[in-house]
Amino acid sequence: MADSTRPFLSNSSESKLSPPRSLDETIEQCIGNFGWAQFLQAALISFAWFFDAQQTFITVFTDSQPTWHCTDSVCNTSSNLCTLPNQTWSWDFDPHVSIISEWGLQCAGSFFMGLPASSFFLGCLIGGLALSTLADSSLGRKNMLLLSCLIMSLSSMLTAFSTSIWVYAFLRFVNGFGRATIGTCALVLSTELVGKKWRGQVGAMGFFCFTLGFLTLPMFGYINKGNSWRYLYVWTSIPTLIYCSLVRIFVRESPRWLIVKGRKEEAVSILQSIASNAITVSSTNLCFDVQENQSELNPDIYDALKILVRKSWLLKRLLVAMALGFGIGMVYYGMPLALTNLNFNLYLGVVFNALSEFPAFLITFFLIDKINRRDALIGFTALSGISSALIAALGQKLGSLQMVLELVSFFSACTAFNMTLIYTIELFPTCVRNSAMAMVRQALVFGGVFSPVMVAAGRENQFWSYGLFGLVIGLCGLFVVGLPETRGSVLCDTMDEEEYKTLARDNLLVDSVVLV
Repeated sequence: MADSTRPFLSNSSESKLSPPRSLDETIEQCIGNFGWAQFLQAALISFAWFFDAQQTFITVFTDSQPTWHCTDSVCNTSSNLCTLPNQTWSWDFDPHVSIISEWGLQCAGSFFMGLPASSFFLGCLIGGLALSTLADSSLGRKNMLLLSCLIMSLSSMLTAFSTSIWVYAFLRFVNGFGRATIGTCALVLSTELVGKKWRGQVGAMGFFCFTLGFLTLPMFGYINKGNSWRYLYVWTSIPTLIYCSLVRIFVRESPRWLIVKGRKEEAVSILQSIASNAITVSSTNLCFDVQENQSELNPDIYDALKILVRKSWLLKRLLVAMALGFGIGMVYYGMPLALTNLNFNLYLGVVFNALSEFPAFLITFFLIDKINRRDALIGFTALSGISSALIAALGQKLGSLQMVLELVSFFSACTAFNMTLIYTIELFPTCVRNSAMAMVRQALVFGGVFSPVMVAAGRENQFWSYGLFGLVIGLCGLFVVGLPETRGSVLCDTMDEEEYKTLARDNLLVDSVVLV
């Protein structure tokens, strides 16, 4: 352990030392109560998730295989489309309704059909690694959110002018690269603008906006039925560009990040504008004790990741959280794509999946302060795994129950997804929180990279989709037992605070064992 933490080691005399003064406690008096200024800030920031959801799942409609019909007596609709002569069948709609029919990819194989979706998730993965620490280092939360939304909206607009599958896949990669940090920045920025009492509820606002964005897709898809897939990208990119201008004008930077970066005067100005209490704030009020070196308080672009690796207890938390995120992400991103493998209406299936996110949001919003993070995550990942495995085991014998089990599995994965992000916020101090969040989200996306391949393989045997979904999320959920419980804990801003809290909790556990 670093020398700066030795005063907190657990002998009887040293354990009575007071912890370093917390920035969280200092700022709490300014923004502890939830005022209208904070609500408007949090709502505007969280709305970035709305556009994030649209770009994440838009390929469910733009890349789907359209329905077709026979035009000759020798044709049979139960036959493989690729075995029929071209003159014996025809698409039900204009070929421009999907990239599959427009570019003649119906017989190109699963690689080309899944290339755009895989490119998007690959872009998310690389973008997260390349941009993950900028919000902690040079750009800050607000500028990183603005840059990500701008890249996502412009690439989405350009996607509408794609001339081939390769151009389309490249632009989907750029789109994924840009949106990789949107959820991270929006969640961290919105929760750092409020006190600890409202942290869970504000975090859940982003999940609600994501659900709304997801829910608009089947509506847009149905309205656009029979028209070019390109319109969907235009309709979703223009509102995002407008949102970027609103972020630039109205959103405030995180005062916590500004203080950690030494920009206290700017932090004071923001706190005065959003303070929920009638209190005079000055830079002298915001002094707090720190015992870390300057590189940990003001990490360079990749210093935050170096800190995460150097501290063994931080590295353990990060690896466990990423393993958990990998399993959840595989199911969360894979389930909507796998709807085409079920004998159910695609539009209704997407609507039901989107609606199932509402109870997941409500559970997160109303119960986040009442339930233990570890127990809830183990329960929801197990429920999702069992439901998904049952779909693979029983297959067509279930009939319409397949859709019910799919919704149960997706709902459980949604709830676990939401809770994992809030849990990650509480596990890491401010100086590395955004970087840790980005890494966990990368693990979620990394799970999604494998989903299109598994969905394609599952068309012949559902074990390779739903069976593996259930197995992976169930096993990954067990890793959470290695993490500390954080319900009701105070957000720490420095390494010393987090290490003191960890050692104090360990000492309490030792004392409890001795008493027993």
